[in-house]
Amino acid sequence: MLDRILLSRFRNHRETAVEGTAQFNLLVGENGAGKTNVLEAISLLSPGRGLRRAGLAEMPGQDFDGGFAVSAALMVAEEEPVQLGTGVLAERPGRRLVQINGAEAPAVRLAEWMSIGWLTPAMDRLFVEGAGARRRFLDRLVLAVRPDHAGNATRLENALRERNRLLSDDRPPDPRWLDAIEMQLAEAGSLVAAARADLIERLEETLSALPDSPFARPSLAYQPGGPIGADALAQALRSGRSRERAAQRTLTGPHRDEVLVTMAGKGSGGASSRGQPAAECSTGEQKAMLIAITLAHSQLLESGAEQRPRLLLLDEVAAHLDPLRREALFDRLRAGSAQVWLTGTELAPFDAIANEAAVWNVSAGAVYRLG
Repeated sequence: MLDRILLSRFRNHRETAVEGTAQFNLLVGENGAGKTNVLEAISLLSPGRGLRRAGLAEMPGQDFDGGFAVSAALMVAEEEPVQLGTGVLAERPGRRLVQINGAEAPAVRLAEWMSIGWLTPAMDRLFVEGAGARRRFLDRLVLAVRPDHAGNATRLENALRERNRLLSDDRPPDPRWLDAIEMQLAEAGSLVAAARADLIERLEETLSALPDSPFARPSLAYQPGGPIGADALAQALRSGRSRERAAQRTLTGPHRDEVLVTMAGKGSGGASSRGQPAAECSTGEQKAMLIAITLAHSQLLESGAEQRPRLLLLDEVAAHLDPLRREALFDRLRAGSAQVWLTGTELAPFDAIANEAAVWNVSAGAVYRLG
């Protein structure tokens, strides 16, 4: 688990220390106090842009000098703590720095030490937004299982960006250069697509085997945006050059993947939209399915061969659940090994875990231990 979490000049936190953590960690305070900022800071100890997907320039507090730092000690069994850190120097505002045990490292290396997942109120619209949001959600789930997924996704993104640049150039691109770029795209893309498809299959198996619960059970299906194999994808890219040059962008590949979600089961709370696409279900049903996917993913990680420390960041997740679903959620989280961070505006929704949680009050960017 994480302990001794330090935030320096991050959002509205000038200097914040969170120590003495537990399996359940609860941040309580008014809206705008800085609770989600703590979760966002923790989320930056993983590859990517964090739970808000914010730019680096947005993260330093307005009253500070343009730099920020986040660090934490990762406690691993009986071993010495692993020191993780990330931030931006004021003199180099566009470059994110990452350190592991004091040595600079690429951000993708963070995934080798722990996995971090999260649910935020903004994700409640996941099923009605564009496919890109669902791909990002899926990639975070894959990353928790396969730390190398971040590197493959980065190589795919870089190759895709270069191919699109060539396709949109006024001059016809050199076919040999396109061949080389497309092979890079196909090799990385096939690994990304295969990892996504494999996780969807494993999640679907886990969801199907879950016992009855108050949460509606979703069904997941992977819809690839192109051939999954490297050779087949390279051939599809080659044969589609004329059409894609006219469109000035790549139209085939994993960047067009979709995750199809439908209501598969009826929760004991009364979900009634069995068989409907998630986008057509009620807001409450969508929220329940999102929680069910998160819990199934957590269970899948529990049974995996590689056990890395895991964190779940749940922002305002209890506020919109009735007591039955809150109790079921806490029971499932309690049964797992993940360290859980929750936020809320009051303590009442967390009565069931109050005696076992580390509790902090957050007020105007300051954090005070309550229990």
